[in-house]
This record gives sequence, C-alpha cells and structure tokens, in this order.
Amino acid sequence: MSQSRTIVLVHGAGHGGWCWCDVAAILRASGHDVTTPTLSGLGERAHLLNETIDLETHLDDLANHLVWEDLWNVVLVGHSYGGAVVAGVADRLRERIAHLILLDAFFMLDGETCMDQVDADVAAERVRLAQETSNGLMLPDAPPSFFGVVDTAQQDWLASKLTAHPLLTYTMPLRLQRPLGDGLHCDYIACVDPAFAPMARAHQRAREAGWPVHALETGHDAMVSAPVETADLLERIAAGSE
Repeated sequence: MSQSRTIVLVHGAGHGGWCWCDVAAILRASGHDVTTPTLSGLGERAHLLNETIDLETHLDDLANHLVWEDLWNVVLVGHSYGGAVVAGVADRLRERIAHLILLDAFFMLDGETCMDQVDADVAAERVRLAQETSNGLMLPDAPPSFFGVVDTAQQDWLASKLTAHPLLTYTMPLRLQRPLGDGLHCDYIACVDPAFAPMARAHQRAREAGWPVHALETGHDAMVSAPVETADLLERIAAGSE
C-alpha cells in the first residue's frame, strides 16, 4: 500500500459529493483519508439553493471544510467546474495544500469567469436557458450523456441525482493572488474517450504551464464511468509515481 494521504475530492456543476462514492471507497480501502464535500445549492444541499449563491460562496464552502475538518497536507482534486473552486482555495489556503490535481477541470486565470471558459455562443445559450427556466437563478441540469456517460445503469443513477446549478457561480470572476498552482505540486488529468469539448482550453493551458498531463481513457464524468481507473491514477499521482 502506498503512503496514506489526505484527499479532498471536489465535484463539478450539477453534481455533489455523492458522485465520488466509488472512487472514495477505493481510496479509503487503500488507507487514505478521503472527504467529498458538497457545495451549497447542490446534491444533498440542493434545498439551500438561493439567489445569493455565487463562486465566493463555494470558495467559502471548501475553505471552511478544510479549516473545520482540520485538514493539512491535502491532495486537493477538482473536477470540471470544481477546478475554479479548488483554484481559489489553493490560492487562499496554500499552506494546507500539498498537491493540486485538476480532473478534466477548468484551468482558471485571475479575473476570469467559468463562462469565459466556453465559446461565447455556448455561454450566451446557457444564460438564456437560465433566464427562461428559472429567471436567471440556475443553469438547468444536463442529461447524463452530456458528461460522456454511456452505460445505461450509470446514466439512470446520474439522472436521479443531478441538479440545476447556481448561475452566479459561473458569472462571478475568480480572483487569484498568484498564478494557478504557483509553488505547488500540480497535475492535470484529461479525459479523452470521448473528449469533453468545454475542457479543450484547459487541457492546452495545463500543457503550456508545464503541468504533467495524464490521459484517462473515459468520458468527462470519470469518477462515475471509470472509478477504478480514476482512483488508481489519483493514487499514483498523489504518491509521486507518475
């Protein structure tokens, strides 16, 4: 067994801590201390959705999780939208972070929004749908197939749990004091089968920044479609063997 690590897994848009259940179980069985916080307005906290939840709220969610759970020397993993959240918290609580891993996640620069990470026409359509369906409160939940999940049982499970996502988290700029991951051990995992188009820019930025980029042969929701492979890769990266 590899050295025990403290691993915090942060979900993406429309998801919750629940999406990591299989990955977390595998990592815990290997002796790691794993937590899977759920951000405000999502998952089991969907009843808290309101018009004030923005990116800053989610940064506070994760920062408070690290502080109140007294977590140090953390391997911090962000998936998809969660890349924005881990970026902000790693910038603010750098002393608690040992390793930053982006799992097919946004690679954010200071002053950018999550909407800036997608094509302008796609962003405009998402805002239009939010206005049409909830008066601008939330982005409608996407079908499981959107996340590259093709297994019908996995699709049914996802469909039963995915929720709408607070719109303001996508339109509020992320503020960073340093370049993303500056001074930290950083790795990027790119899901490539099929590739998720909104992450193409992030993949390129990770390479340009000199981060090790690891290909994972599965779709965007790797923690659902390939939990064994995802857990194995996370463990190997965290152990420094990749």
